[in-house]
Amino acid sequence: MHKFNLKKPIVFFDIESTGLNVIRDRIIQIALIKFSPNIADPEEMEMLINPGIPISEESISIHGITPADVANKPTFQQVASKIQNFIGDADLAGYNSNRFDIPILMEEFARAGVDLDISTRSTIDVQRIFYKMEPRTLKAALKFYCDKELEDAHDAMADVKATVDVLIGQLERYDGVDFIDSDGNVVEKPIKNNIKVLNEFSNDTNVVDVTQRLKYDSNNKIVFNFGKYIGQEVGPLLYNDRQYLNWILEKEFSHQVKKIVQNEVKNYAKTLNL
Repeated sequence: MHKFNLKKPIVFFDIESTGLNVIRDRIIQIALIKFSPNIADPEEMEMLINPGIPISEESISIHGITPADVANKPTFQQVASKIQNFIGDADLAGYNSNRFDIPILMEEFARAGVDLDISTRSTIDVQRIFYKMEPRTLKAALKFYCDKELEDAHDAMADVKATVDVLIGQLERYDGVDFIDSDGNVVEKPIKNNIKVLNEFSNDTNVVDVTQRLKYDSNNKIVFNFGKYIGQEVGPLLYNDRQYLNWILEKEFSHQVKKIVQNEVKNYAKTLNL
């Protein structure tokens, strides 16, 4: 018997998709496990789905599902009723599910003419529980790494001294410790008393600007990380859409972003010998 105290079924589920935009992207894999009251063994369902749109290279690098893998699979519309019947009136749970899995599933159902009403369901996001119970604040870090209490929190000097102590504590705790990422890749002993090494480990190398509006794609091209052109290469697009370029230059984007997009347009123009 499972350990959940249930009055109605609960379905844990996870989704792999063509990308991270819950409106425009599509589901390519869904896995569900349903726990029900007074039933010892959970029910499981898993399927690949033909999204009908391209799968981004970045997404393929994460989940490894290629267009060939889903070419002969059913579309979401063809399996919507099967998934709907499996879920029934169950509550929903997942990891980061409130921000991603549930919204993208609702969009897919809506396109198939099905209303996934969550107003009558409990939605359990395990990631939110993790983050709330294990806070990532400076105070929590000081307690975890140094077993110290932060006095005068939000006093600038007290905070910066605590930050120094936390980094020293991290260098001690992780000395000789390997890092294993979410894909199982091992980085040997990444925490060293070396500023360059710490810089490489603590920064997202795919991000181009500090506001994270632009990033590098799998081909090392600068692409948009926001808006209607998310994932598209900056230079060619803005060269051809000057209205969007002017909008970026006039709106409250950082000076860094504006400089980068202007350089990308100039560099693209050079490739055209203009």
